[in-house]
Amino acid sequence: MTRVRRRYIARRRRTKIRFFASSFRGAHSRLIRTITQQKIRALASSHRDRGRQKRDFRRLWITRINAITREKSVLYSYSILIHNLYKKQLLLNRKIPAQIAISNKNCLYMISNKIIKSNKVDYKVMYSKGMIETKQNSPE
Repeated sequence: MTRVRRRYIARRRRTKIRFFASSFRGAHSRLIRTITQQKIRALASSHRDRGRQKRDFRRLWITRINAITREKSVLYSYSILIHNLYKKQLLLNRKIPAQIAISNKNCLYMISNKIIKSNKVDYKVMYSKGMIETKQNSPE
């Protein structure tokens, strides 16, 4: 059986792979075998880190909202704010209140104060059941 010389097809495939790895350093951008290995690794990392990035941003937003809500009132926290937002059917994701917290703190204070005033009874019940701790009760 005669040997097949792949010339154009193989060269086209390799240049496509080289173009993907053109920003890599050393042999990772020059040698075809290492380029293919690094391409597989890079794509796997990017897939994994897309999920990690979503988690990291959600944690950041929660931390920002919690810091702002605890800044003014001692008896109020992030979890109570989100719980009350859901009860009032104000469906906001974590990103929007976090951006409001950075750009305009007073707006977030106004939102949380409206919710506190409307849920005064529930708030007192939560405090009496020990779900909310004051600075005096905390072990710090």
